[in-house]
Amino acid sequence: MPLTHHQPTIHFEARLGAYQNQVDTVLQELTEHRIIERIWEHDATVWPSASTAISTPLGWLQTAKTMRDYLQRIDRFVHDVRAEGFTQVLVLGMGGASLIPAIFSQAYDAGHEALQLAVLNSMDPGTIDAYTALFDPAQTLFLVASKSGTTVETLSLFKHFYNQVAATQQDREAGRHFVAITDPQTPLTELATQYGFREVFLADPAMAGRYAGLSPFGLVPAALVGVDLSRVLDHAESMTQACEASRAAEANLGLRLGALLGALAHAGRDKVTLVASSSLGAFGAWVEQLLAESTGKEGQGLIPILYEPLGLPQAYGDDRLFMHLALSGDDEQQNEEILDTIAAAGQPIVHLHLNDPYELGGQFFLWELATAVAGHYLGINPFDQPNVDATKQREQEVVTMYRETGTLPEEAPAASFDDLQLYGAVNGSSPEAILQAFLEQGRAGDYVTFQAYLPPPITVYHTEQLNPNLTLAVRTTVEIHTVLLSMCARIRDKYGLAATFNYGPQYLHTTGQLHKGDAGRGLFIQLTADSPQDMPIPAEADALSPLISFGALQAAQALEDRRALEAAGRRTMRFHFRSHVVEQLTQLNQALL
Repeated sequence: MPLTHHQPTIHFEARLGAYQNQVDTVLQELTEHRIIERIWEHDATVWPSASTAISTPLGWLQTAKTMRDYLQRIDRFVHDVRAEGFTQVLVLGMGGASLIPAIFSQAYDAGHEALQLAVLNSMDPGTIDAYTALFDPAQTLFLVASKSGTTVETLSLFKHFYNQVAATQQDREAGRHFVAITDPQTPLTELATQYGFREVFLADPAMAGRYAGLSPFGLVPAALVGVDLSRVLDHAESMTQACEASRAAEANLGLRLGALLGALAHAGRDKVTLVASSSLGAFGAWVEQLLAESTGKEGQGLIPILYEPLGLPQAYGDDRLFMHLALSGDDEQQNEEILDTIAAAGQPIVHLHLNDPYELGGQFFLWELATAVAGHYLGINPFDQPNVDATKQREQEVVTMYRETGTLPEEAPAASFDDLQLYGAVNGSSPEAILQAFLEQGRAGDYVTFQAYLPPPITVYHTEQLNPNLTLAVRTTVEIHTVLLSMCARIRDKYGLAATFNYGPQYLHTTGQLHKGDAGRGLFIQLTADSPQDMPIPAEADALSPLISFGALQAAQALEDRRALEAAGRRTMRFHFRSHVVEQLTQLNQALL
């Protein structure tokens, strides 16, 4: 019989079948070792290999309370922005800084006073061009969001849009269109002073960016789209109290979920397949980052599978754990019916049903605590990202080389087929045959990831205002996304491998740590393409001289990440499209039937 709990208000149901005893055993072990109590005591020894300074990343334990003091200031800020006639908000950020605002924008019904909010986390020149055309500089507020204040993509986007505003808004200070969200004393705070930003919101440095859902990174954009922040924090505090050390183990949802994730991963079910309802897709993407970046290291890792349509029970192996995230009001009948058949076949499934979008406040804390607990059980430090930091350093070296020489390092010889080029291919082989041969390397327990340096879906407003070329670009991004979804489903059905995808360079900030730090079971297919047009990145926000172009930066990031994967012994393949991306991606997809 499934175990069902209602605490505080969400519906939590775990249908674990034969794995229930294992989870109960792990829960008992965690209880005997006082793991929850020690986390609340900021005990560094909870996580092996962690330094005595491990208390530094635990600021998220108190965020639900500490952010109360921020609300009045945020309310005044939103009032002033509306009064000055701003109608649009564009968030410039990567990783959690972009994922968290998208959650609030997607899940909440905007009131009549809400600003229209979109997130830009791509270096694709065509995508940046589309957002530039869609956002009126006179009415747009730009949130420049970076924990470190050094994120190269975020700062590049800031310089681009600052110049756009300065060129068109000569009657007012361009800096008044910009707001910084960052940690104290970062380079971004210095930029904000230099360019006269409207506001600077400082986050608690005692937490990693992926644990910052209830910090200014989430609450400032949430307020701009009309979310009642007090209600969000009410639910966050309720969940925090429900997960305190005084709670019995069987009633502590954070401990239970963490034990479940750890126990199932230890049993080989490390592919956490996230099935999110329509209003919670962005929340699923945040969970993906939280699990991947927190646990994917030292040969361990919970591997989130987000973009894979549900299939028949026989399509799945014994490496899956299904997490169903649903919100009342979303049409979930089809998902629930399929998940019922999957559960009947013996697959473990956890259902988290929210009655109200404001319960997401509690979900942030629940998943953060559960991830910390799972990190303990897996024997890793869930608060660092060593492979990500190392890759960023190597990426900067490639960018420096480009600035000095005007070229990127040469790649290995590529075979070509029509106008499709393949990295690491064998001359004379067709692209379809090469893809099939690559996937046939897969073994039980492996997974496939498409790293798509292609235009991501453009989800902004008033696309009817675009010129015909940009309208075509918007439609193309949807078609690319649809084909990638199909490819993931076909790989699962044909090869029995879990498959997912994400867009570059965003994935470098979300799942990149997992790709290089886990047990090496991934097969990585990098997709790159020529850009019909490129755009320069200004050397300074108020200068026209270029530092590098967006296209060159994206190419450097793809190259360096591929090199890092190969250095880590990962299996990689790259397809490069010179043109007709949708048509040729569809051609590859046909090979998977």
